[in-house]
Amino acid sequence: MDRRDTIKSLLLGSLAGGAFLTGCRLDETEGVTPEAAASDSEGYGRTAEEKIRDEKLLAEPFFSEPELSTLAVLCDLILPADDQFGSATDAGVPAFIEFIAKDIPEHQVPLRGGMMWLNHRANRTFGAEFSACTEAQQKSLLDEIAFPNEDAPELQQGVVFFTLLRSLVLTGYYTSKMGIESLGYQGNVPNNWDGVPEEVLAEHGLSYDEEWLAKCANADRDSVAEWDEEGRLVS
Repeated sequence: MDRRDTIKSLLLGSLAGGAFLTGCRLDETEGVTPEAAASDSEGYGRTAEEKIRDEKLLAEPFFSEPELSTLAVLCDLILPADDQFGSATDAGVPAFIEFIAKDIPEHQVPLRGGMMWLNHRANRTFGAEFSACTEAQQKSLLDEIAFPNEDAPELQQGVVFFTLLRSLVLTGYYTSKMGIESLGYQGNVPNNWDGVPEEVLAEHGLSYDEEWLAKCANADRDSVAEWDEEGRLVS
């Protein structure tokens, strides 16, 4: 199983258990890009006050260009492209994370401070900032902070940073159009119901009224059943 499949399985497992990724307000950023958050597109559900606030946040840059470059590298290391779907940056995740950092200010210090810590660690270990390291070097640095390690207290700031970043990357990706498609999620899909199977009805000594069955269990999706005051089907 590759890195991307592992992440997907972990995500689906957490959803099945009733838990979701922390780190952003999903009711405010649900599966949309920052640009869409400020738009008047039908169905987005933003009030006039919320749209004004979104536009203000979008007009105020937070990360510097070097920070955005580092963030893009990190996002794609966490969730790279595969042969079917693009990477986290292809889905606009760095812009999503910057929007969330402005929307939830308590994330700003951990994110910015975490990238500073990572650059310092990279310089001490490999003599270069994180984005200038080779991919193998970058992965080795991330492997150090991917999981808590009580025996290495000097890594704890990095662990906190990477835990938050990984959560935001997965949230941003799997609430994007590309991420939802990669999960194979189709939403509510109509189907044709033709009643309880005959063998089940026979087991309980029951059967359908043929007139009722003809009216209700059919493929005519444009007709709506009507009932009289006594609850009998009339059409």
